[in-house]
Amino acid sequence: MSLVKLTIKGISYSQTQNGAYALILNEVDGERKLPIVIGAFEAQSIAIALEKEIRPPRPLTHDLFKNFADRFDIVVKQVIIHKLVDGVFFSSIICERDRIEEIIDARTSDAIALALRFNAPIFTYKNILDKAGIYLKINPPEESKSSEESNDPLENPETFGLVGEESVTGESYSQYSLAELYELLEGAVQNEDYEKAAKIRDEISKRES
Repeated sequence: MSLVKLTIKGISYSQTQNGAYALILNEVDGERKLPIVIGAFEAQSIAIALEKEIRPPRPLTHDLFKNFADRFDIVVKQVIIHKLVDGVFFSSIICERDRIEEIIDARTSDAIALALRFNAPIFTYKNILDKAGIYLKINPPEESKSSEESNDPLENPETFGLVGEESVTGESYSQYSLAELYELLEGAVQNEDYEKAAKIRDEISKRES
């Protein structure tokens, strides 16, 4: 199966799930985005790794793993998001020591937090991106929207890091028909609400699998 390289677009606070964040991955040679809902601790760890100048006074769990791996000459070569089941992404960490390669199962948020610390590339399979990726067709005219006036929450630096928590409630989409779900998905994408779009996409994936 063909692998697709991904980069991290940013992290935004979940508007529907208390204490959760949406990690947005970008297709390198395309325009699709892959939203993944992650927990607050993992979001903080990823945000700290993205901000190279931020160093916590004591090592976080992922920093400890990196220090441990360095001490024993273990290198993370790459991370692969290899499976999507009922809205849950499964990932593998490809490691190497003494020229022997090992594959370790991991939560996607942990795998990405480690990939950042090892400067390792992140990949997913084309069929997963075809199934779960969100393709944006939003191309606002240059004169109507400058970079300084961008309304994209992922282009606003204030939403890249961790923002204050607020009381929010989850939303179920099981009562909607498939046609209604596609309409809701299109609306969420147009509004750039990636976390909501991810939940709708997961519901569609369940029904079409």
